[in-house]
Amino acid sequence: MSFQSLSREELLSQHEMQQRNYADLQGKALDLDLTRGKPSAAQLDLSNRLLELPGTGPAAFRDGAGTDTRNYGGLHGIPELRAIFGELLGIPVPNLIAGNNASLEMMHDVVVYSLLHGGVDSPRPWIRDFHDGGRIKFLCPSPGYDRHFTICEGLGIEMIPVPMCENGPDVDLIEELVLADPAIKGMWCVPVYSNPTGTTYSWEVTRRLVQMETAASDFRLMWDNAYAVHTLTHDFVHQVDVLGLAAAANHPNRPIVFASTSKMTFAGAGVGFLGGSLGTIAWYLQHAVRKSIGPDKLNQLRHARFFGDADGVRLHMRRHQELLAPKFALVLQILEDRLSEAKIASWTDPRGGYFVSMDVLPGTAKRTVALA
Repeated sequence: MSFQSLSREELLSQHEMQQRNYADLQGKALDLDLTRGKPSAAQLDLSNRLLELPGTGPAAFRDGAGTDTRNYGGLHGIPELRAIFGELLGIPVPNLIAGNNASLEMMHDVVVYSLLHGGVDSPRPWIRDFHDGGRIKFLCPSPGYDRHFTICEGLGIEMIPVPMCENGPDVDLIEELVLADPAIKGMWCVPVYSNPTGTTYSWEVTRRLVQMETAASDFRLMWDNAYAVHTLTHDFVHQVDVLGLAAAANHPNRPIVFASTSKMTFAGAGVGFLGGSLGTIAWYLQHAVRKSIGPDKLNQLRHARFFGDADGVRLHMRRHQELLAPKFALVLQILEDRLSEAKIASWTDPRGGYFVSMDVLPGTAKRTVALA
C-alpha cells in the first residue's frame, strides 16, 4: 500500500494508527544506545588479548628494531605496525605514519597546520586568505561524515555539498568547481564503504580526482580510508593506489590518507595512521614535533603483536563480520517488511562499513530524527 496513493481520510486514519503505535513504543521505556558507529561489547571483546600485551619479559617492550617503546621518540611510529597497515592500505612504509588513537585528530592537525603554515607546496598559509577578506572552502560529498564537517565549521571553512553517485562523488561537478574557484582548498573523501551510503570510489573516479586541474595549486584530498577492511561479506575491497596515481598525475602531495584501528580493536585505544608523499610526511612531522615527542608506541607494539601480519587483520575483521552481518540483514529485512510497500523511504544495502543510509520523503527528515 503506497502512501502516495491514499486519500486524505485514509492518510488521517494511518496517522492515528501510527500515533498509537508510537505511544505504545514509548510506553516500553526501552533503554537503547543508538550512537552511530559504536562497536558493541561483543566486538570489543574480540580484542581483549590486547590487554595482556606486550608482556613483561626483558625484551617485551622492544620493537623489531630494538627500540624501547616505553621511552620518548619515534614520531613515525614503530616499523612493524606500519608494515602491516601499509600492506592493507597499499602505502609504502616510508610514506606512512602510525600515531595515537584518533585519525580524526590527525585530520584536524592537517587542516590547522595548513591554515597556520600552509601545506608542503602552498604559496602561503591558508589563513592569509581570511586576512585578505577571502574565504577557504572544502568540497563535502553529501551525505557524508559529520565529524569532517565539524572540523570545517569550527575553523570557519565554507562547505560546498557535492552529491554522491553510484561509484563515488559527482566528479563532473567537482572538476568544474575546483577549476573555477581558487578558494576551494580541499575535499573530504571516504573512498571505501563511504559513511553513510556504503559507496566505494571506483578506480576511474579516483584517477580523475587526483588528475584534475584545480585553481588552487595546493588542493588536498582528505582521503579518510576509515573502512578499508570493514567488510560485511567474505570479500575485501581492492585498495586503489591513490598515492601512486597522484604521483603519476604530477600531483604527489594532493592526497593525504587517513585510517585507524578504531573499529577493529578498542575504539578509544587504537592506532591512527597518516599516509602521503614523502614531502607530506616530512611536512606533517615538522609541525607535529612541536606538540609531541612521540606517540604511544607501547600501544602500537600491542597491536603489531596482536595482529601479527596483514592476514591477521583480515582474519580479525572476518570475526567482526560474523557479528555485524546478521544485524545488518535484520535491519534490512525489517525495513523491507514495514516500509517497502508504503513507498515513503529508500535505503542502501551496503557490502561493508558501519551504516545503512535512509532517504525519506522531502520535508520529513528532521521530524523523523526527532521522533527517534
